[in-house]
Amino acid sequence: LVPRALPVRDAALCLPSRRTFLRRAFAATALCALAAPAAWGAAVPKVKIRLATLLPKDTSGHKSLLALAARWREATQGAVDIANIYTDGVMGSEVDMLRRIRAGQLHAAVLTSLGLAEIDPEVNCIQKMPLVFRTLDEQAYVRRALFPRFQKNMREKGYELLFMSDAGWVQLFSKTPAVLPEDFRKLKFFAERSDEVYARVMREVGFQPVPLEFTDILTGLSAGNMLEALASAPFYALAGQFYNSAKHMVELNWAPLSGGAVISRKVWDGLPADTRTELLKSAAQTGEEIQAVSRKESDEAVAAMAKRGLTVHRLDAQARATWEQFAEGLQKQVRGNLVPPAAYDEAVRLVKAYRDQNARPGQ
Repeated sequence: LVPRALPVRDAALCLPSRRTFLRRAFAATALCALAAPAAWGAAVPKVKIRLATLLPKDTSGHKSLLALAARWREATQGAVDIANIYTDGVMGSEVDMLRRIRAGQLHAAVLTSLGLAEIDPEVNCIQKMPLVFRTLDEQAYVRRALFPRFQKNMREKGYELLFMSDAGWVQLFSKTPAVLPEDFRKLKFFAERSDEVYARVMREVGFQPVPLEFTDILTGLSAGNMLEALASAPFYALAGQFYNSAKHMVELNWAPLSGGAVISRKVWDGLPADTRTELLKSAAQTGEEIQAVSRKESDEAVAAMAKRGLTVHRLDAQARATWEQFAEGLQKQVRGNLVPPAAYDEAVRLVKAYRDQNARPGQ
């Protein structure tokens, strides 16, 4: 810049030499680069995330994960990309998925509470407490209250908990009519192969657990009397075609089907801190979407299966009382075996608090 008006000839004398100009320009550019925060794009290495899930391909849950991938790409200008989503359990059981994350073969997974409990057993307090929750809102209240606790526990184990949600109620299905606990005690009942404690508790209350992988349920139901009953969300029973063999369902609302998403903390901590907040917000939105759609689809799945031959057994007051009595005895086995005592007691306390807050006058 020229400080005062000068003839053009004199003004030219005030300009630096070409070499001096370039040196100053280079220095200014370098200072700006040091002062400015790192931006997404070419300046930051791209992170390609490999995510696995048991969710079937092209289902609403899968589509929600694709939408999450798009939101993460947009929020980071393409620097963080969920580039591969492996559906249908092609990466093995949920235990296998976690093993692959630890080995660096995968980076993230959408898991049921069974998989989440492999990281933090306290998660079982929102899943493996049958007949404790009367409504989905009760369970959601407990889950939201305990989310920071779960998140802290999982961080200490090397995972970042991105979101949690539920997919409606788990119901009991069977190949032959079964309505009461004694009916199910006579049947060979599915138990996740990796969950030995669950199988032991089932045996202690008189059930006959058959350890299998989730992906082997249909084979087990189709192979004679290898498998005769299971607990499943109606959506999975429809998508997995379980109802073709297990043609009976008792409308019991056994427990909410819960789950969530985790990512390797090593990968997560490698992302800029100011971006993680936006990514977590997008993940929470995805969890809400999956929950809303899954609950709706669960109800629709029962109606769809009923049209195709499923018999739905509804409980009368006496049958429901029988199940409630069974549940009281079951909870003695659940506390301390399936659910850590502190988490169990806290969940029960929160359920009571929710009911007290929402009790109608005169109740």
